[in-house]
Amino acid sequence: MADHIAAIDQGTSSTRCIIFDRRGAIAGMRQLEHTQIYPRPGWVEHDALEIWAHTQQAFHGALERAGVAAGALAAIGITNQRETIVAWNPNTGKPCCNAIVWQDTRTDRICHDLARDGGQDRWRDRVGLPLATYFSGPKMRWMLENVPGLREAAAAGEAIFGNIDTWLIWNLTGGPGGGAHVTDVTNASRTMLMDLHSLDWDPEILDIMAIPRRMLPRIRPSSDPACYGYTMGKVPVCGDLGDQQAALVGQACFGVGDAKNTYGTGCFMLLNTGKVAVPSKSGLLTTVGYQFGSAPPAYALEGSIAITGALVQWLRDNLRFFDFSHQIEDYARQVPDSGGIYVVPAFSGLFAPYWQSDARGVIVGLTRFINKNHICRAALEATAYQTREVLDAMERDSGVKLTSLKADGGMVHNETLMQFQADILGVPVVRPRIAETTALGAAYAAGLAVGFWDNLDDLRQNWQVDRTWAPEMAQEQRVQLYNGWLKAVQRAMHWTQE
Repeated sequence: MADHIAAIDQGTSSTRCIIFDRRGAIAGMRQLEHTQIYPRPGWVEHDALEIWAHTQQAFHGALERAGVAAGALAAIGITNQRETIVAWNPNTGKPCCNAIVWQDTRTDRICHDLARDGGQDRWRDRVGLPLATYFSGPKMRWMLENVPGLREAAAAGEAIFGNIDTWLIWNLTGGPGGGAHVTDVTNASRTMLMDLHSLDWDPEILDIMAIPRRMLPRIRPSSDPACYGYTMGKVPVCGDLGDQQAALVGQACFGVGDAKNTYGTGCFMLLNTGKVAVPSKSGLLTTVGYQFGSAPPAYALEGSIAITGALVQWLRDNLRFFDFSHQIEDYARQVPDSGGIYVVPAFSGLFAPYWQSDARGVIVGLTRFINKNHICRAALEATAYQTREVLDAMERDSGVKLTSLKADGGMVHNETLMQFQADILGVPVVRPRIAETTALGAAYAAGLAVGFWDNLDDLRQNWQVDRTWAPEMAQEQRVQLYNGWLKAVQRAMHWTQE
């Protein structure tokens, strides 16, 4: 009897596979980091073939550690770094160039040119997104304009596009031998090319972007009983969610007003708005939260922050502050506060709620008193401050006052950060017992498709609290610190010039 689900979680910095049982508990896991490629300032790339190789290694490693045979899996679900785009030859499986990562800012000029007619919100009413370097559509246009021979290859049927989910599903289900060229509604909603209401590619935007429709995958539900395809002959691949939507599902945020925040390479807060695609007036994104089978999609408001955990990686890799990311907390605890400094990590510009691609990172308030410990603490606090900005915007758009925040992702094990997050928000922060909610959401999507779990109530019962951090900071101090942050953000604005 198939009593496990595999979830492949392909993230910005690593690829992992987790094997879950019916209770949502982890039976086995394997994780591998992949190379971050920086050809020029502002450019970020990945090697798609390396990611596929690591996916296979992680999959078989997780099965081995769980003691589960591949043929005993009920299904496989995929979750992925969104907006990272791959172009490849469907006849050979060879990528046409490195994948362009969601953090990459090379499409800044393209976005500015598109905004000359209608402004940054030119298509927001249809796609829920502003014109920004973040999204896949402008990256596709850049590839077609700058990768030698790509447009000609596309015309000859020798080049197709896909976010990382599409790349993995195509390889898992046969690759050049008939792999399924598909994506789900959540990933498609991050391209700037899908109409949120029709759930199909928008022909006018495709025409303006000069992106051939034949290069794009078919859009399918996030949990698909019809199945995208099979791997190893008989294991169905039938769940697909962008990583932040997967965390929404993994946190069992199925009710209108339910919200979660994922602390990873970036930080992403999503609020379930149900069957209504709520337009944002506060710099948030309107996106698809999930779609299960033939049911109508659930929409969400999202606040996207580009750099949170990546700031810790920068301190580790570029400045050599410590050897392992978790050690940042040891240094941060050596001081009671940041010593009056703020770190604004606008390495890729500022995402929500500003959408300023010309911003760059700054450290402000430096004095001779400041040491490495203060910088480490300020780096953690930057994540909490950015989350506060997104939460304020979310409450303005939705009219819903959050009474607590469900938190997940790698950084939720940093207790110093979680306490400061509760303090600066003024509401409790709750960590679930199973913190790997991104992978769990992908498992849930696949499991619902094949009847491994019967309904959403089964999933709600799996969710349990591990720890809650209550706010301890006085309101006067909270206001003073946050006002300092807002002033620091202004110092990061409009740094680059064309």
